[in-house]
Amino acid sequence: MSLETNVMSALKNAMKAKDQGALRALRAIKSEILLFQTSGAGTELDEAAEIKLLQKMIKQRKDSLDIFEKENRSDLAAKESEEIAVIEQFLPKQMGDDELKNVIENIIHSTGASSIKDMGKVMGMATKTVAGQAEGQRIAAMVKSLLGN
Repeated sequence: MSLETNVMSALKNAMKAKDQGALRALRAIKSEILLFQTSGAGTELDEAAEIKLLQKMIKQRKDSLDIFEKENRSDLAAKESEEIAVIEQFLPKQMGDDELKNVIENIIHSTGASSIKDMGKVMGMATKTVAGQAEGQRIAAMVKSLLGN
């Protein structure tokens, strides 16, 4: 099923359950999908675009969460955390550190990368390989640590 179909189904369930946090997050996802469809970039979201859209939404909420925590706004921080949890349900399962390390080590070996200068080459392949299963910051940190040694 497409993301839009899954979101609409979850939205109906959240309405029946009167879950305000889930409703907020699901309506935000629906809004982003509609924005994409009307932007002229295309009418259909493929799986890669869906993942990218959801990761962007999570990143925005994590940034807001950090700000709210710094400003001691626990009420707003709780709302952001709630929305992040709902949005993450639509992403593929996240890779563990060991699994991510193995994938990146294989990419480094196959590309022949030997120093931090080759980071761009490795990052390009790594982001395509683990799309949606790990955040870009985690991938970059792992690549730096493996190439830095």
